[in-house]
Amino acid sequence: MSKKNQNNHEITVKATTSSAIEGDTLLCFVRAVDGGGPPVMPDHPGLAECLAGAFASGDFIGKKDQVLVCYPPRKLAEATDGKLQRVVMVGLGEPESGGEGWRQVGGTAMAAVRKTRAVAVTVLPPVTDERPATEVVSPLCEGMLLAAYRFRKYFSVAAGPQTGVEKKSALTENAEESESPLQRLIFQGPRGLGIVVSRAAELAKAVCRARDMANEPGNGWTPDDFARQARQLARQHGLKVTVHDRKAMEKLGMGGMLAVTQGSAQPPRLVVLEYRGQPEAVGRRRSRQQAGLPGPTLLLVGKGLTFDSGGISLKPSSGMEEMKYDMCGGAAVLAAMAVVAREQPKGINIVAMIPAAENLPGPAALKPGDIIRQYGGKSVEVINTDAEGRLLLADALAYGVEQFKPTAVVDLATLTGAVIVALGHHRAGLLGNDDELCAKVLAAGERAGEPYWRLPLGPEYRKQLKSKVADLKNVDKRDAGTILGAAFLEEFVGNTPWVHLDIAGTAWNFTEKSYVPKGPSGFGVRTLVELIRHWR
Repeated sequence: MSKKNQNNHEITVKATTSSAIEGDTLLCFVRAVDGGGPPVMPDHPGLAECLAGAFASGDFIGKKDQVLVCYPPRKLAEATDGKLQRVVMVGLGEPESGGEGWRQVGGTAMAAVRKTRAVAVTVLPPVTDERPATEVVSPLCEGMLLAAYRFRKYFSVAAGPQTGVEKKSALTENAEESESPLQRLIFQGPRGLGIVVSRAAELAKAVCRARDMANEPGNGWTPDDFARQARQLARQHGLKVTVHDRKAMEKLGMGGMLAVTQGSAQPPRLVVLEYRGQPEAVGRRRSRQQAGLPGPTLLLVGKGLTFDSGGISLKPSSGMEEMKYDMCGGAAVLAAMAVVAREQPKGINIVAMIPAAENLPGPAALKPGDIIRQYGGKSVEVINTDAEGRLLLADALAYGVEQFKPTAVVDLATLTGAVIVALGHHRAGLLGNDDELCAKVLAAGERAGEPYWRLPLGPEYRKQLKSKVADLKNVDKRDAGTILGAAFLEEFVGNTPWVHLDIAGTAWNFTEKSYVPKGPSGFGVRTLVELIRHWR
């Protein structure tokens, strides 16, 4: 499969059982041995000769994140008809535990490869007794592709003719920022590796798609762009798409979405994508309004604030440019649906909803003290217009629960700055009303390398949201801000099992990892895909 790269070329990924080396670069992994013995490495002609001098000198012994670039000895060069130009060795140190360790190894390896002029890279899986090669290659491939990501859409290109695959930005001469010629990755391994590599590459592609959406500026990604991308995905893969505009929202009584967008010239959009994993049983056709989709249904809701100024409760100007990232929840949901559309999971329906809007302080903007009525009839006193995400999500959640009768609901949102105060940029907040669903999502995040920390919910928090003039108010004092945001949303899901993921601290500036760039991380995509892949 191919992953569109922001360097205007494709990285083609394939797997092979052949031991022949394809391309100009060989990538292998070397494990240090306790006691200082020779490192453990793949058994391949000429590799030991590559390593011998560096090991004897002590310059490279296979420690974690050590990198050695060497040039093939005659035996290795002749075996590849002179095509092989370099060998890149990456140290593993002590055995890594779990897939996250291998993702980080993949990120380190890609950084090393990108510093060379590699075009086609043959990857030899690490030698390990702990896990089958297929289990290692999946996160390894994922980490490599995620680390290859660059967003360079808005850089100027130097004038004049371009030669070969090398193209440099007119704005930088930094070698690490210049465009890499890398075009192909070839993973060698046992039979069955192809499926593993394909699924890993598809997942990495989806994460990079979410990063692309988030990297777009506010004038490059609007609510209409969410609708356009959803329609395109639906056309390509036979999904059902519905886009509710302002007029439809007025008819449905979605006062939260309408209120948030009052100050913006950009019209709001509620995007609904439906994937049906099993057909309706013959003779059992039911009204969806009455009984939802047949079979288990997972509802995913992602906040799609394409820019958030705070509205009348204006944010400080310092750092406000980062509020283009307030749509990362919606981006994660849309990107995850691309994987669902391609993998076609059986026995489960997936409904994705993205309430998309802008929050600006225009002349008609929502004001502190205004009272609005959400979908379903609950009234809300707006104390702070910068607590707008929950107003969007409340409409989407209430509508989705009533319309589709889901088995479970998961929402993702860059909802509160308070979650950064509580958890920093290392974990996302998780809150929910169902222990089993919370455990499923926590486990999916652990497998995906996207960690969460569960925070409490309860009636004592809901009391803080009581208003003297309406059913609810959208915020209280600063105390327990993340929990109160979730407590507000809980009012709109009824008894349906539900989990809320507050990703404000991890959607961008996520904790430093070799495969996560500065800026938007694409956090949440892999959790959702893992949850769906292991739903049963």
